[in-house]
Amino acid sequence: MDQAIEKNLTANQLDISLERDGFCRIIIRELSGLLEEMVGLDETAGFISVVGQNIGDAINAEYKQKFGTDKLSPDQIAQVLVDLKARIQGGFYIEEQDNNKIVFGNTKCPFEEKVIGRPSLCMMTSNVFGTITADNNNYAKVVLDETIAQGCDKCKVTVYLNNTNECQASEGREYFKEQ
Repeated sequence: MDQAIEKNLTANQLDISLERDGFCRIIIRELSGLLEEMVGLDETAGFISVVGQNIGDAINAEYKQKFGTDKLSPDQIAQVLVDLKARIQGGFYIEEQDNNKIVFGNTKCPFEEKVIGRPSLCMMTSNVFGTITADNNNYAKVVLDETIAQGCDKCKVTVYLNNTNECQASEGREYFKEQ
């Protein structure tokens, strides 16, 4: 006989691994998977890019308002990108930074294990990072060098601040300040 029936347990007394955050990650994973199957990876990435841009605009506006500035400096951009990921339980950190680029490492995706096999979800990072950087710097190119979604044990994301030779040689997505 089932233990729950035997002990006269109610549904809310059962040890069920269901909570809001996990449920939302499952929904996003399933939606992105369905889109990838129906319209392809590139089209799905495009849809997610639009969402990422809108989110990037909103996050950027709030950080600029809280910093009391109309334009974040490159150091502030780097801080903001690490901070926003930390706030959504990502594990981003700065590996390298100079006048031309910021290289981020990441040990924990905010989508957790739900991102594995869903590379289109990485467009959230690309577009949020690209939108914020380009708005404050006039230009950005985001290169997803390594991603957990593609089976790597960590992410490596390079954000170019200037269109240098190194930047031009890298495959990524370019972003420009909206006029």
